[in-house]
Amino acid sequence: MIDEMEDLQVTYPGAGTFTFSDEKVQSDALLELVRAGKKTANSAALAEFDGDPEALPKVGRHDIAANWDGTAALIIRTVSVQQIRFCDVTEAMAVTEGEDNTLDAWRKRHEAAFRRDGGFDPEMMLVFETFELVEDLADR
Repeated sequence: MIDEMEDLQVTYPGAGTFTFSDEKVQSDALLELVRAGKKTANSAALAEFDGDPEALPKVGRHDIAANWDGTAALIIRTVSVQQIRFCDVTEAMAVTEGEDNTLDAWRKRHEAAFRRDGGFDPEMMLVFETFELVEDLADR
């Protein structure tokens, strides 16, 4: 894995590594949604980035989406980043996250997740990132 990650850092300098979820089943499912072209966006509470502004997504940056075991799965490139209130997310935005077909379903799932993670407010600021799949590393 170290050699693979070093190779990816040469090919995609500055790429960060992350998993799409803190649960294996969901992480695996989200990787498959990206592979299928159904997931092209991510959102997170802006507060998650307090104290680490460098962690905010940046347009043009490549990142490595990892499998649950830490091995590299996908390379994505950030296309756009928007800070937006939870209550202002549109249906078109919500469905690009790939898990929900309606804004109402997206809101219910995200509200529950934000409550579990320490707090929810319909006016809370989110970081909404759209991305494109650059490389599926399963093809390497």
